[in-house]
Amino acid sequence: MAAFGTVFMPEMALTTFENNQWSDAKIVSADSINLHPGAHVLHYSSTCFEGLKAFKHDDGSVHVFRMDQNIERFAQSARLLSLPEIDKEQVAQMILDIVAQYVDDVPAPPGSMYIRPTHIGTEAAIGKAAVPSLHSMLYVLLSPVGDYFTGGAKALRLLLDETGMRCAPHMGMIKSGGNYASALGPISKARVDHNADQILFCPNGDVQETGAANFLLIDGNEIITKGLDSSFLHGVTRNTILALAKDLGMTISERNITVAELLERAAKPGVEAALSGTAAVLTPVGTFIHEDKEYTVGSGEAGPTTAKLRQALNDIQWGKAPDVHGWLKRVK
Repeated sequence: MAAFGTVFMPEMALTTFENNQWSDAKIVSADSINLHPGAHVLHYSSTCFEGLKAFKHDDGSVHVFRMDQNIERFAQSARLLSLPEIDKEQVAQMILDIVAQYVDDVPAPPGSMYIRPTHIGTEAAIGKAAVPSLHSMLYVLLSPVGDYFTGGAKALRLLLDETGMRCAPHMGMIKSGGNYASALGPISKARVDHNADQILFCPNGDVQETGAANFLLIDGNEIITKGLDSSFLHGVTRNTILALAKDLGMTISERNITVAELLERAAKPGVEAALSGTAAVLTPVGTFIHEDKEYTVGSGEAGPTTAKLRQALNDIQWGKAPDVHGWLKRVK
């Protein structure tokens, strides 16, 4: 499998917003976008996106996972960025239509078809730095993928950063490209300086999220993760893992956690940490790096609870366990 997100299907679903209405969606070539160089998105970052997946089951059927939740978050991002309000029913149909077009290209387990709905402001108006774009474009790209982390289930190394933030606090719950761009420099520096895989942003000691995933701490039968607020992304995979953990009888603690408590708990035998996200799924964390010291998380390796929760999620996605929560939408 090629590097995650580098191969795309040749066509995509597309609609545009002009004259206060969305056009009929159509299937077009994936390289057919034309943008004026003065387009709002290119100057003022009026863009948001989503990430979800379609999975192939043993009987050949294909199912999209938690599409409704991703579309709700997509609508929220557009609203908070002052982009034109999306038509949620239209977006859902666009996703199903383009996946149906390439249903035979959905990889078998452990692969999947990554789905990337994207919404951008297209009005050519460089004087609108403080005014929303009246025109926009919404498209749905497909990319067949394998594991996001090329090392597979290898436990990751996280640098704990108490001085920086992934993005502005009021932007955290928006899935926008600018948030990822703002974290890119610090993450790149952490790789070079500390051989870290990611940064766990902990402004003023408040443990939040990494550059591209939510953070979970597992201590015995308890999962601890920051309670939802506007400062970080409300992950659909995070929500899913917490629901599965509750099904397994685990205790869910959504609350603030400090760096001091994190390091104290990490020293206990059997403690686990993990990152959750559509791409990351549930990936173990084995080492924290803080003030030039390294702290092993539990055994330092992938732990049994992380593996059990990841497997429980994968089993539902790939049709090997009952979908009791109604998370799957069948395409074919």
